[in-house]
Amino acid sequence: MTEQAYLPAMGVRWLLPFYDPFCRLAGVRRVHAQLLERADPQPGQRVLDVGCGTGTLLGALVRRSPTVEAIGIDPDAASLRRARAKAARAGLQISFERAYAGRLPLPDGSVDRVLSSLMLHHLDDDERGRALREVRRVLRPGGQLHVVDIAGGHGRHPRLAAVQPERVIAAMAAAGLSDPAVDGHGRVRFGRVAFYRAGR
Repeated sequence: MTEQAYLPAMGVRWLLPFYDPFCRLAGVRRVHAQLLERADPQPGQRVLDVGCGTGTLLGALVRRSPTVEAIGIDPDAASLRRARAKAARAGLQISFERAYAGRLPLPDGSVDRVLSSLMLHHLDDDERGRALREVRRVLRPGGQLHVVDIAGGHGRHPRLAAVQPERVIAAMAAAGLSDPAVDGHGRVRFGRVAFYRAGR
């Protein structure tokens, strides 16, 4: 795999051990439950989590829908080690692979649902565009993308400005995804989040 720069969970590698406790305290599990309700994966479907981190969303998915085929990709090897260990301890069947959002290691039209949680704000505009084009490529006709991310307004960093809802919707449309829309809002301890959906 060709290496490229990426922002790890919590922003710096040495904070990774605190990531799961932080997410619990921040209320991310509740947001994950709301995302899965919106995505509503059906039995036997293949579901991809882009930027899966330590695998918490996929763990919730498989507990909710045990017959789905769950796949997580993330560029951070340390996060994936934690994700695999968590899944093994819980007896959950989840596949994890080290990969970048802009180069998904899956065939065209092979996925029913793509999920992503609190990842888009890690990408610059070009990376976001590549990632969304890859999502469109791997989705089956009729497949769906469901995203939750920071709803902008969380400081002055340009990557946070880039996740203003109107910019996310425009990026989805530019990538060729159909009917992109804001699918509601939620709250975590560090601020507002927005849910998005789009189709193939």
